[in-house]
Amino acid sequence: MKISTKGRYALRMLIDLAQNQGEGYVSLKDIANRQEISKKYLEQIVAMLNRPDILRTNRGYQGGYRLAKPASEYTIGEILRVTEGSIAPVSCLDGDEMSCDRADICATLSIWKGLNKVICEYLDGITLQDVVDEAAPNDYVI
Repeated sequence: MKISTKGRYALRMLIDLAQNQGEGYVSLKDIANRQEISKKYLEQIVAMLNRPDILRTNRGYQGGYRLAKPASEYTIGEILRVTEGSIAPVSCLDGDEMSCDRADICATLSIWKGLNKVICEYLDGITLQDVVDEAAPNDYVI
């Protein structure tokens, strides 16, 4: 499994939105500048993520984007499934149904199922908020 540039940049964009959520709607231009990603490329990513359960949009002056839910309610696995389509390590595990005619006799299927389980549990166990918290500077004031 290899995560595409779109998947990686979508994560960076949503993490940026989570970090700047207090500012209201955030423009793509601001995200592009902070993340050093072209605005045009971000527009392609927004088209994939522009669903009511992921992004809220506001057009016009002071328009932009914001997360539809708290950052703690988005998992990295959920975001990657939207951008990548599947995070399964092999194509026969894509989707809900086994798509391989050899599934009944495949000696390696249990390996791929185990790997898929580990990948999904790991990525579904990390939220955007977890990433934001980990990236925050550890400023301690006494």
